[in-house]
Amino acid sequence: MAVILEAFRTEKVILFRLAKKSLANRAVVALGTIIVAVFGIVSLGGLKQELIPSFETPQAAIVTTYPGASPQVIDTQVSGPLEDAVRQLDGLVSTSATSQNNLSVLRVEFDYGTSTAKVKENLAAAVASVEAKLPAGASAQVISGSFDSVPIIALGISSPDNSKIGKLLEDVAPTMFGGIAGVREVAVAGIEEKRVNLKLDNFAMARYGLSQQSIVSALKSNGFIVPAGSIVDSKGSISVEVGTPVDSVAAFKELPLSGSMSSIGEYGRVTVPVTVSIDDVADVTYVTSPVTSITRVNGEEALSVSITKTQDGNTVSISNAVTEKMDELSKQLGEGVTVTTIFDQAPYVEESLKDLTTEGMLGLIFAVLTILVFLMSVRPTLVTAISIPTSLLVTFIGLSVFGYSLNLFTLSALTIAIGRVVDDSIVVIENINRHLSYGEPKKKAILLAVKEVSGAITAATITTVGPFIMLGVLVSGLIGELFKPFAFTFSVALVVSLVVSLTIVPVLAYWFLKDPKTEEDAAKAREKEEERERKSILQRGYLPIIKTTQKHPVWTVVASALIFVFTLGLTPFLKTDFLGASGSDSIVANQTLSPGATLAEQSAAALKLEKAIVAN
Repeated sequence: MAVILEAFRTEKVILFRLAKKSLANRAVVALGTIIVAVFGIVSLGGLKQELIPSFETPQAAIVTTYPGASPQVIDTQVSGPLEDAVRQLDGLVSTSATSQNNLSVLRVEFDYGTSTAKVKENLAAAVASVEAKLPAGASAQVISGSFDSVPIIALGISSPDNSKIGKLLEDVAPTMFGGIAGVREVAVAGIEEKRVNLKLDNFAMARYGLSQQSIVSALKSNGFIVPAGSIVDSKGSISVEVGTPVDSVAAFKELPLSGSMSSIGEYGRVTVPVTVSIDDVADVTYVTSPVTSITRVNGEEALSVSITKTQDGNTVSISNAVTEKMDELSKQLGEGVTVTTIFDQAPYVEESLKDLTTEGMLGLIFAVLTILVFLMSVRPTLVTAISIPTSLLVTFIGLSVFGYSLNLFTLSALTIAIGRVVDDSIVVIENINRHLSYGEPKKKAILLAVKEVSGAITAATITTVGPFIMLGVLVSGLIGELFKPFAFTFSVALVVSLVVSLTIVPVLAYWFLKDPKTEEDAAKAREKEEERERKSILQRGYLPIIKTTQKHPVWTVVASALIFVFTLGLTPFLKTDFLGASGSDSIVANQTLSPGATLAEQSAAALKLEKAIVAN
């Protein structure tokens, strides 16, 4: 206990010296305040804007294709070995494997805080360690993502002939939008794709001793053009290339296959090598690929363009840049093309930030008015109010330095902090006013006032900041990732408000507060001020309550306990939500169909819902 008291006294001495030094170097404090204000404004302009903080989800999937394999084979020969290898990795939280015809999907989750790059690196190493155990035809791929993988804006492109503009869109859209700062990927969907289908003649394949792998090998060995040197003569040089490109169905049909034929002759069974073409053992057709997704805008089929950002990208600026290029995209695609915004995060972000900024400004105004009512003087109110913008501007610098953005969580923290950042300054300025009213010289009154309350305001700030720091440090998982910026923002604002109350407020008080003009000596002035305080409205209203609670301590404790229990009883009636209202003016409708529903059935069900929504 003695150690704690000694540390508290030492802290008070240090804080008092900080105020004393600030008062002795008033010009330096003023210059530092101006510099901080300028950097704060610059930092505010450079902060990116997004709906929620960017964070990496330490989750990924190993997707393995094995053509022709049944679910049982996939589970035994693919999913099992991969899952065993992954379970050896450090920081693993859980795994889940799904095995189906031709495909294995192994989902993996690591501890939060593990970067996406580290997750991919670990899983790639795990796949490499068992690659020799996997079947020859199996191909594994690691797929990972984060919240930034969610598109920030999606466009629907429709025209009288979507198939005609599909390939053009695939060339134009990535070039046009990919150059915008902060864009990570431009994905085009809905384009009609063509593919070569092979219907194998099993009898012919067996006759020539061929298998599916024979065709795969033929495709790998042919269709490439490779440099073979050059011919030089007196007229110059000519580059020589070897190979023939497979650029048509006819060329594909003529690809050679090396097989063999067996026959029984005079001297027994004889195997003769033969060369046949793919056309001899398969029916080759060039067809449209099956549709895997359908996009409709206002009931009409359309193509879609989805744009995702990098982790450092600014959602609002990227969305605005994309919107500005929509007319240009429409012109490049030709007449009759309509470009529609299907989804856009920017309006939600801007509306949410606007609402929180408005609430913050209202909070600032009411805080200043409340201070004015209680201090009953304009000058002390203005001196106190300076702590609000100063604390916020320094907080913006902190957000910029640590790479945080303006989002629902950081702005919420600033809104909450506005009412709290003035507390320390109010205590300091009110105590300075009290000492000045006693008739003390200004400098002496300021230093004595700060010395008396420095320990109290520091303790109050630490006890308020402590839980928020623990929230950012100890809480893990998704909640921890979301609330770290919130805790950081609130903590920085309050710590800065403490520093402001001990440095800037005393300097401003020295410049702007007037010396009390009284002819009485200090003792008489103190007595007069104390008498005035005893007769104040607050004193007259508060003292009877204190006396009553002190006379009935048991009832006071019981009443407090009942209020606490009653408050806890109200919690089941509170609404719960993940993010709450975010200014969205759109709705999302989900349909649940019977298992195994085809894409055509899903499309027909969605079309009915679309018509019902449009009709209403």
